[in-house]
Amino acid sequence: MEEKPDAPLTRDGKRPMREAETWVFDLDNTLYPATCRLFDQVDKNITRYIMQFLGLEWDEAYGLQKGYFRQYGTTMNGLMTLHDANPHEFMEFVHDIDLSPVDPNPRMDAALAKLPGRKIIFTNGSMAHAKGVMGALGVGHHFEAIFDIVASDFRPKPERAVYDKFVSNHNIDPNQAVMVEDMARNLAPAHEMGMTCVWVTSDNDWAKAGHDGDHVHYVVSDVTQWLEIVSDP
Repeated sequence: MEEKPDAPLTRDGKRPMREAETWVFDLDNTLYPATCRLFDQVDKNITRYIMQFLGLEWDEAYGLQKGYFRQYGTTMNGLMTLHDANPHEFMEFVHDIDLSPVDPNPRMDAALAKLPGRKIIFTNGSMAHAKGVMGALGVGHHFEAIFDIVASDFRPKPERAVYDKFVSNHNIDPNQAVMVEDMARNLAPAHEMGMTCVWVTSDNDWAKAGHDGDHVHYVVSDVTQWLEIVSDP
């Protein structure tokens, strides 16, 4: 990509950008800014679910939630593994949130329209949640597919097998793909496969983990501005 004064920080300027065949986007805190704080709602719903499911008080449920997240990649994965939780019921419960903090983003809509190549959502969330968020943003029509937690057999990023299935299901050449993600560690398998990896900066410690590794090729703070840059002919 040609360097521009307002271009994002790049750690490997030789990697292809605009020439990519496939653009892979995470959803939460990536397509919309973390300042919308949607995950705060999801986070509280997860704690409430554990309270009801296991009959715990808030503090104990919250501690269990964070422990499972660290050990199993997602809290749901821990609940399924150790408590035989129903993943469909879990996802429906925790994603029952207010999407009003997510405003329509006509700038992103215009940039995606100019960006050549396929666009696909790759998320640890549910299909319904992804459609709701993209509907709020007004960008859903640009994406040909959503690979959600159900499609991954409820195995979360960054498990390598999930990436292999994602690439196989959608006939993606990793060497001609760009992945955009706010959780730096989720870019490591994509890097191993040959994708160009873009990390969306975050103030959350769990999202920053590993951000200084070789698997991060580009660093951006504003996804909309970055899309405007890379989609500019």
